[in-house]
Amino acid sequence: MGETNHFQSKPFYYRLYGDYALFTDPVTKGGGEKFTYQIPTYQAIKGITEQIYWKPTIYIVIDELVVMNRIVTETMGARPIITTGKKPGNDLSNYTYLSDVDYLIKFHFEWNLNRPDLAKDRNEFKHQAIILRSLERGGRRSIFLGTSECMGFVERLSEKDYYETARESYYRESNVSYGIMFHSFTYPDEQLGNEAEEDLKLYSNYTPIQMKKGKISFCRPEDCQMQQVVNDYHFKTFNEGNMTLVDEEYQAMGLEGTEQ
Repeated sequence: MGETNHFQSKPFYYRLYGDYALFTDPVTKGGGEKFTYQIPTYQAIKGITEQIYWKPTIYIVIDELVVMNRIVTETMGARPIITTGKKPGNDLSNYTYLSDVDYLIKFHFEWNLNRPDLAKDRNEFKHQAIILRSLERGGRRSIFLGTSECMGFVERLSEKDYYETARESYYRESNVSYGIMFHSFTYPDEQLGNEAEEDLKLYSNYTPIQMKKGKISFCRPEDCQMQQVVNDYHFKTFNEGNMTLVDEEYQAMGLEGTEQ
């Protein structure tokens, strides 16, 4: 990336909760039975935040996660459809979910400098206003807690509400180390470099995760201790021909005239 990203939006806050969640530990996938991580990954929270609002113009950065409820798992029987092998049909597997999850999230956005063609879409106030409106409405798309059978719900929080509620975390007096965990993926259009398009790859990032007094402060994907090439990756390109610019969307949402 030729220019340095000095822009950072103001922080946003929201509550994320649901009856069940399944943030699958990839180590457990091979046997067909899924077991959840004890906490959501950075990538899971980023994906949920992008369901609230996302455009290729911006780059979502997750700053903090607060675990409000006691971490409890529940195992359920599932009958996934088997489409391979000699006898396709249903199989019986055990999936282990988190139950009664409740998190507080703090995030901000930056400009995606890999998209200089969208420079005119960089209107901080309008992106901010749409994010706040989307948070008030519980997101723009369905919220899933790791998998589609686990519905999630979103509530906008003020900065004051965020910090006051965080003091009530079940783990407010505990420090827990989760060791090295999967952190995130780095997609080609998010890579901080000048690689040729044919050299761009998908990376998976791993780093030690620690919860201090109920709060997990995430490092950025590029600061993770371990990085692994997953595969060559070709991604859909968004441009003015197949996306709505923020000016048009801002007007369509009836936010014109709300400037402060």
